[in-house]
Amino acid sequence: MAIPMFETPERPRERLLAYGGDRVSTVELLAMVLGTGIRGLDATTLAARLIGNLGGLVGLARAAPRELADLPGIGVARATRIASAFHLGRRALEAGMLASDIIHTSEDLHGRLRLRMAGLTQEVFVVIALDPRNAVLDEIEIARGGLTSVEVHPRDVFRPLIRRSAAAAVVAHNHPSGSHLPSSADVAVTHRLREAGKLLGIPILDHLVFGNGLVSSVYEYTGLREPHTPAFVVERRGFKA
Repeated sequence: MAIPMFETPERPRERLLAYGGDRVSTVELLAMVLGTGIRGLDATTLAARLIGNLGGLVGLARAAPRELADLPGIGVARATRIASAFHLGRRALEAGMLASDIIHTSEDLHGRLRLRMAGLTQEVFVVIALDPRNAVLDEIEIARGGLTSVEVHPRDVFRPLIRRSAAAAVVAHNHPSGSHLPSSADVAVTHRLREAGKLLGIPILDHLVFGNGLVSSVYEYTGLREPHTPAFVVERRGFKA
């Protein structure tokens, strides 16, 4: 039966069908992902409790599937549904951002990577291969470490760049601890990659560090910028990612 325009459907599913997700609360959306409740709790109450226990939607998005599965009333099936929903959302947003494949500035780079770097509980090091026009050839995860470090060797960075005939590259990694400022280890890695890039003829144009909603350029932070490199301008204090 058609829903009259002047009536607001009571059930979240009906509101979602009639108006889209804007008229459905976060708790109701999660309840639909969960599908059903458990004994003594309906799906909406279970969803509200889950969001509350994890400190909000951001905490829920950051939770690993195994962590979710261990929570009372969730289990493996619901945990994988929740994780799948968040991953689909991230991929859809990333796909929209990738429509603009030319990297002109650090803002372009952080716009491309900010969703990928958001909420990670491990340090992840990524390299983006560029052609002579700074168009993106590929985006490769090079290494995944722990909470405070990730081990990166120049050979692991440049092997895929050579394979893809890259003319240049930019690299980035995150700090799960929250600081967006480059560490001494970040600076040392940047120097090694920069020198290796000169030898191989694949310059590393920038190295961005993501943390706590901000991002900084190692090149700008340490004064490594050279006159002939593109102006990937990032303020030393970082900008919002």
